[in-house]
Amino acid sequence: MAGITEVAFADLPNADLIIDCVYRGNPGHVGAGADALARLLPCGNQGGIRFAGNFKAGYRMVVLYTSFDNPDWPDNFDEGTGQLTYFGDNRTAGAALAVTPRGGNRVLEFCFAGAHGGPTKRSTVPPVFVFCKEGRAGRDVRFLGLAVPGFRGLREGEDLVALWRTSEDRRFQNYRASFTILDEGVIKRQWLKAVELGQPLASGVPKAWLAWRDSGEYKALAAPRVLRVPSQSEQEPATKEGREIVAAIHKYFGDDSFAFERCAAEIWKMSDPNVAGYELTRPTVDGGRDAVGEYGIGPDRERIRLDFALEAKCYAPGHGVGVRWTSRLISRIRPRQFGVLVTTSHINAQAYREIREDRHPIVILCARDIAHILRGRGITSATQATEWLNKEFPVSGVAPQMNQ
Repeated sequence: MAGITEVAFADLPNADLIIDCVYRGNPGHVGAGADALARLLPCGNQGGIRFAGNFKAGYRMVVLYTSFDNPDWPDNFDEGTGQLTYFGDNRTAGAALAVTPRGGNRVLEFCFAGAHGGPTKRSTVPPVFVFCKEGRAGRDVRFLGLAVPGFRGLREGEDLVALWRTSEDRRFQNYRASFTILDEGVIKRQWLKAVELGQPLASGVPKAWLAWRDSGEYKALAAPRVLRVPSQSEQEPATKEGREIVAAIHKYFGDDSFAFERCAAEIWKMSDPNVAGYELTRPTVDGGRDAVGEYGIGPDRERIRLDFALEAKCYAPGHGVGVRWTSRLISRIRPRQFGVLVTTSHINAQAYREIREDRHPIVILCARDIAHILRGRGITSATQATEWLNKEFPVSGVAPQMNQ
């Protein structure tokens, strides 16, 4: 891993936590004995939600771990805003929401209740350290940052949400939690040792964490990406399940992009609650736009609606959308409009570069985005995707219509 900071397994007990640093598992062991997190912090060697302390005496620290590859529970981290979306640990039917073997959902309830309870309650919320899996094998982890429950703009009840899921025809609930990764690049071992002893206000306390504890202010570590054209593989689903979902969509519609248009518009609407509605255009003389609609911004009393034009391309994997089609969409965007391009494949490098370098207002939803959006709606397999398509988009004919 040239250019990436790493810490060997033997050095973990005394290591600082550094953003995006990789902490190595034990190369001589497999399973729990190789776990880097258990040696790095006193949090145990199993589970996604780990902690030191307990509910009665108080939690001293919480550790969140994710592999980002569970299609049923799609954890997500937005580096550009510092927002982490993390799913709880009630992932099978037959148990109450907070009654889980490792008590992870109870930890989430405790943290978010404290976050909304004023300074006194916030003082009971422990530091939350977030890690993700690094590499395909082994127990290496990467540090994503120091987090606090909640995110700027989310009210109580919006940052910790109980969602219903169905497994083997049995319904159950799990939490979707929103956290903020704070603007702290290095967490010193001196403070980590004090936290372990239940002394979070000791010397070296991170300023952004202390500011949140005292005032509720979120100082997020927002790291917008530099201009870069994603490769074809980066625009394709990262998991086998995701690839099968997108393949099912392409198989259902074939190369008939017109039949795919309403599906593409619905996926765009799923991706953002601010999409107010859309209207499919006629299959001929459509002005280079497959759908047009409105996007709302601002508070309800002062809501402003922007117009968008959508282009849909139902292409097989590997068949990229080229300059011809992106230029067509760009040329049809009117003043005070933006464009949306939805494809079951990817955008070719030249077309993608021209969109971004020339700052054209185009939202791109490629194959990877489609898989992620549908997984977030509980569609986690090709079978479920086909059932959804049969129900929502009968292919006997799709007439232009309004959707609100």
